[in-house]
Amino acid sequence: MEALIPVINKLQDVFNTVGADIIQLPQIVVVGTQSSGKSSVLESLVGRDLLPRGTGVVTRRPLILQLVHVSPEDGRKGAGDENEVDAAEWGKFLHTKNKIYTDFDEIRQEIENETERISGNNKGISPEPIHLKIFSSNVVNLTLVDLPGMTKVPVGDQPKDIELQIRELILQFISNPNSIILAVTAANTDMATSEALKIAREVDPDGRRTLAVITKLDLMDAGTDAMDVLMGRVIPVKLGIIGVVNRSQLDINNKKSVADSIRDEYGFLQKKYPSLANRNGTKYLARTLNRLLMHHIRDCLPELKTRINVLAAQYQSLLNSYGEPVEDKSATLLQLITKFATEYCNTIEGTAKYIETSELCGGARICYIFHETFGRTLESVDPLGGLNTIDILTAIRNATVHNLVAIELAYINTKHPDFADACGLMNNNIETSSVGSDASQESATGSWRGMLKPSKTEEASAEEKSKPAAALPASPQKGHAVNLLDVPVPVARKLSAREQRDCEVIERLIKSYFLIVRKNIQDSVPKAVMHFLVNHVKDTLQSELVGQLYKSLLLDDLLTESEDMAQRRKEAADMLKALQRASQIIAEIRETHLW
Repeated sequence: MEALIPVINKLQDVFNTVGADIIQLPQIVVVGTQSSGKSSVLESLVGRDLLPRGTGVVTRRPLILQLVHVSPEDGRKGAGDENEVDAAEWGKFLHTKNKIYTDFDEIRQEIENETERISGNNKGISPEPIHLKIFSSNVVNLTLVDLPGMTKVPVGDQPKDIELQIRELILQFISNPNSIILAVTAANTDMATSEALKIAREVDPDGRRTLAVITKLDLMDAGTDAMDVLMGRVIPVKLGIIGVVNRSQLDINNKKSVADSIRDEYGFLQKKYPSLANRNGTKYLARTLNRLLMHHIRDCLPELKTRINVLAAQYQSLLNSYGEPVEDKSATLLQLITKFATEYCNTIEGTAKYIETSELCGGARICYIFHETFGRTLESVDPLGGLNTIDILTAIRNATVHNLVAIELAYINTKHPDFADACGLMNNNIETSSVGSDASQESATGSWRGMLKPSKTEEASAEEKSKPAAALPASPQKGHAVNLLDVPVPVARKLSAREQRDCEVIERLIKSYFLIVRKNIQDSVPKAVMHFLVNHVKDTLQSELVGQLYKSLLLDDLLTESEDMAQRRKEAADMLKALQRASQIIAEIRETHLW
């Protein structure tokens, strides 16, 4: 099971290369108030001075610290074939690629430089982490995250909401359900007021992944001790409470080594807390963290594997949706034109591969417009709309019989079967009018017999009879001028039987003619639209697109991919590659490693 922690480190390295944090990996997160001794605890675990030290805000960016145990023999071989290291301990930063640091003072200086590069040289903080790997034979396999210490009052050029910023940064890391929270509290403060335990309980109310560390046991007031705290009598912590002794600032200034400090710590615990000495101290803390992290990784591994496989499938689908980069632009353009023309024709014919379910489209939409919209619109038109009896009577008076006959013969087929009823009505009116006097037949309204198609003899006879009658109203008596504008036009009056009959005939003719026209229009317009527009477009669409678009000068403009799309494809491909690599790493874990 010892091999599980290096596996997680490999996974972390894989996802660091793509700069994404989509997988919540198991790790130990160190939280505490400012100057509570967090960095000192980490240095004790590493066994070397490597972190910036001082008063006030020192840790201003998250430091993801991977401790990798190597045997003394492997230590001389180094971290790779190309970079052999003649040292037992060395470090590597993610941002400096393959550069090897054998001087831990250089590591500390690089942390300070990288912190100032992002966070500035004031007291501001940044959520962007620094990744550091330490290879040594004196460490156990661990992955720890050192976070800025919680503070209350802004100092220097810090923003006024520095407390909120640090709190949100801490919550971002400890909210990961796969993380173990290392809550650091100084022994010379009241544990009941521990900010670290308070914020840990917010995300881990059951305490199943919280371990408490009590620092500065040697700085407690005279006459007091931390026995009750270490025994869990003040505030119980499920994973345990471990006490350690840090190096003082004087020890650091005097270059006291971590090894000497650990030796003095052991002596202090044996003297002050003999019954608890074997369950406290830096070495016990390192072993405990290693054990907790291994068991935690074992518990998280099945869910982690499932998560990686699901994300790999999602990113594969996303990458497929972006398509492949365009290499042969000419062939691609022809394929696009052919595909578009084919899908257009299939949509019109109703044979498309993907059927739209939210609305009518293509041929179904055209059919709906012809049968429903167009048909209902024609049916809604009233043939006598805007006409009343007086309008019809006035139109009869304003037109001669011969003009009406000429108009009707020019536009209407009087043999049309739909015109039979109108013709029958006209014949009845004509028979009725023949019983009357000749004067009534030759009145200004004219003879309705002319509405039917007469023989030449009848037409000549009708013309001869109509000439004298038509000349009478147009020849006023000599010496008497007639002002036509003075003739009153009746607005509404009772029509005579003859006028009523004539109006009915005209109305019947209008309706019959309108029905014929509507029937023809309702039948011919869809045919014309389908033949001259829809079918024509179907037949000529592909050739027209090729003629207009398939030109060498247009290829670059038409098929140049946006930089945004290319970038998204690259990111998706990189993430998919990382997920596939992570899946391979997890698959290499043998079942024996889990127990």
